[in-house]
Amino acid sequence: RQVLKYHNQTKHSFTGYARGPRGLDWANQPDPFRRYLSSPLLPLQHDEGHHHSVLYSSLFDSLPPPKPISLSTISHLFRHSLALSAWKTTGLSTWPLRVNPSSGNLHPTEAYLISPPIPSLSDLPFVAHYAPKEHSLEVRAHIPSTFFPKFFPENSFLIGVTSIFWREAWKYGERAFRYCNHDVGHAIAALSFAAAELGWDLKLFDGLGSDDLKMLMGLTKGKFLEIESEHPDCLLLVFPKGGASDVINIDYQGISSAIREGFNTLEWKGSPNLLSKEHLCWDIIYKTAEAVKKSPLISGLSSVDTSSFRGSGVFSRSVYKELTVSQVVRMRRSAVDMDGVTFIDKSVFYQMLMHCLPSGSTKGEPQREQLALPFRALPWDCTEVHLALFVHRVSGLPKGLYFLVRNEDHLGDLKRAMRSEFEWKKPDGCPDDLSLYMLTEGDCQRLAKGLSCHQDIAGDGCFSLGMVARFEPVMREKGSWMYPRLFWETGVVGQVLYLEAHAMGISATGIGCYFDDPVHEVLGIKDSSFQSLYHFTVGGPVLDKRIMTLPAYPGPTSDV
Repeated sequence: RQVLKYHNQTKHSFTGYARGPRGLDWANQPDPFRRYLSSPLLPLQHDEGHHHSVLYSSLFDSLPPPKPISLSTISHLFRHSLALSAWKTTGLSTWPLRVNPSSGNLHPTEAYLISPPIPSLSDLPFVAHYAPKEHSLEVRAHIPSTFFPKFFPENSFLIGVTSIFWREAWKYGERAFRYCNHDVGHAIAALSFAAAELGWDLKLFDGLGSDDLKMLMGLTKGKFLEIESEHPDCLLLVFPKGGASDVINIDYQGISSAIREGFNTLEWKGSPNLLSKEHLCWDIIYKTAEAVKKSPLISGLSSVDTSSFRGSGVFSRSVYKELTVSQVVRMRRSAVDMDGVTFIDKSVFYQMLMHCLPSGSTKGEPQREQLALPFRALPWDCTEVHLALFVHRVSGLPKGLYFLVRNEDHLGDLKRAMRSEFEWKKPDGCPDDLSLYMLTEGDCQRLAKGLSCHQDIAGDGCFSLGMVARFEPVMREKGSWMYPRLFWETGVVGQVLYLEAHAMGISATGIGCYFDDPVHEVLGIKDSSFQSLYHFTVGGPVLDKRIMTLPAYPGPTSDV
């Protein structure tokens, strides 16, 4: 099967890395900003202080009352999810950072707003591309006025997410498909948090096929260079929490027909800009993207349960700084180095992991379903991703290898798949709701560094981890379309870890480079029943004082 071929071919090992460019072709570094030349530009607002009052730690308990859809709230949604967060400069180099993280800061993810009319923004329903550098919407087309009233609840809209594989492949070669899908997960979570702050719920709208998504976002319209084309990843439905009904009925077949009949003949505006002059094509990425395309939902009818929001577990509220959601998401950075000395208390560690649980506060029920923020955005019934944790500097906990079971139905399979000598012992003071186990005690710093491509950052934090997903059985049960979605789930978990770390006064970073099978060997995994898909580290950051930070907007005067 193509998916397993791709996954095995793109593993790093102690004897060799996955295929990639031999050096970086700086002359052809992709433009990080897609623009649709000559399409009308609708500027979004920057100054929205009246939305900034929701405390980060309170958002996990319940959503605030929903705000109306307006120019102000749509501006806020994008500014706190996919916009620029700052510019960095040192010497002759200047580069942007974004609210949503990305492997290598290369940002393959693009976003589209598909919306009914919005006061002060558009009198007509429309499809627009979000341009983060300008914090503006590029209108690609006006859509039939019947589309939203016929198929969607009142005050709802859609966000489409796509990936430009070339942006990641320029640096990372064949492994880039994995990283693009990590980034999709980060984007889903970033949008979930920004929507939640406005009292809006967000669900992955997963019953349409890839061709439907292409037509909906106009990805077949305009002169796309094939290697720079956008892969349609997913569609997100955003709607006010606590609407008139607890269930939203979705007629996917009707929506698909409306897209095919009504969107192909629209007048699409703007041509995509060229990102690089020359390219190097990694065929296996495009073959795999084709193999994992999702077919439309066969029955055509589905429903979204909007009543099942569950608050996350609380171990210690005092570990959080008094920061709002807006402050935390816009201050998020990817640490480049960890200091190797910062400790966190075990109460900080436990609370951070409580917010990584999919089912929230279960009051003794097992963790399984995805009901808590932001995991509730994901439509597959039960979580598939667990955390193997290397604990280095957590006061009150012995150093060692630990494991967080995020779906307790998998516990038996995990124990059978992993080393028989592991202890599976609950650590001291661990909350009852947290299925955290110590596997073995000992200093794992050198091991963690070695497994993460010899990167010091994996051993110099307070802890690092590998995200271990139930793997081949998932694709056998559901289909190969789950392959990218497993990476999306890891990206969602990673976004939580980023925000938790910053809300507690430390930092974090995702690690895409690790030696796959040596990680499995440490855990005792001998087959493809479980696979490590993403690594992460959390700790005290080292700040480079040579680099100056500039405001995100208006940004540097010269073109970058």
